[in-house]
Amino acid sequence: MKDVASMAGVSLSTVSRVVNGSPPVDPELAAKVERAIELLGYRHNHTAGTLRRASGLSSTIGLIFDDVGNPFFAAIHRGVEEVARERSVVTFAGSSDADPERERELVEGVLGRRVDGLILVPTAHDHSYLKRDVAAGIGLVFVDRPPETIDADHVLTDNRGGARAAVEHLRAHGHERIAFVGPAPNGLYTAAERLAGYLDAVAEPLVVHDDVEPLLTGPDRPTALFTAQNLVTIEVLRTLHRLGLQDTVAHVGFDDIVLAGSIEPALTVVAQDALGLGRAAAELLFSRLDGFNGRARQVVLPTRVIERGSGELQASS
Repeated sequence: MKDVASMAGVSLSTVSRVVNGSPPVDPELAAKVERAIELLGYRHNHTAGTLRRASGLSSTIGLIFDDVGNPFFAAIHRGVEEVARERSVVTFAGSSDADPERERELVEGVLGRRVDGLILVPTAHDHSYLKRDVAAGIGLVFVDRPPETIDADHVLTDNRGGARAAVEHLRAHGHERIAFVGPAPNGLYTAAERLAGYLDAVAEPLVVHDDVEPLLTGPDRPTALFTAQNLVTIEVLRTLHRLGLQDTVAHVGFDDIVLAGSIEPALTVVAQDALGLGRAAAELLFSRLDGFNGRARQVVLPTRVIERGSGELQASS
């Protein structure tokens, strides 16, 4: 903080008021302070007044997901917690809402509280600003999507292989006109990989990124659907049941969902090991905190097809 005050040409109290947001500071002075903070890479330490262990560790780690309310991310969190609890480490999580600016705000807030490490499901494409934190000893692991601008450990699902397996499963039951229903990739790794896996396995692609109902009510509807994300799967299930097509159009979803086995027909899915993703991410993180300083590692977990009925409907001849 002294360095910030010196560079900005202001008092320590002015810097303190700017970083704490109270009381208001003259906009010109605040701009000088913010510029100095940016140039120096200063991050306010919210826990400076608290005691830390003799090891210098706080026994806390932060997790940032798209949405902590999504069951998939909640299961990853649980996997991390299972490993962290064994080490008496506390976890806390936040939602980026798939907003790169919100993600960075959360990252800065979490690291400003001097956590020992960060597990991140990335939305932004540039994380080079974290290099100084890694150099300072912060553990960093990406999960579900790989980093692009920083060399860091990451844990992934075999999304492409899982999507390919879903389509091959439908083809094994006589389906050839199989539609892909899912979000447009728009730079998102998981969406791009699942679409690529689908394209690997079909001769004539039929891709829908929005409402599937016009396709299902049209003159040449598909005999089977592959839905590429759990929330999309839920919406498509509602549409199939509303149209009375649940026993006619075969369906395989990527990611398991709550009550998948309780509907009729029960939903066939490509299941990820979300708990395993969390556990693997935590194990990589703690190995870094324990002193491992080797090259960045990649862990890829397989998927599995769970047959329940909807994906086993035979294509009509």
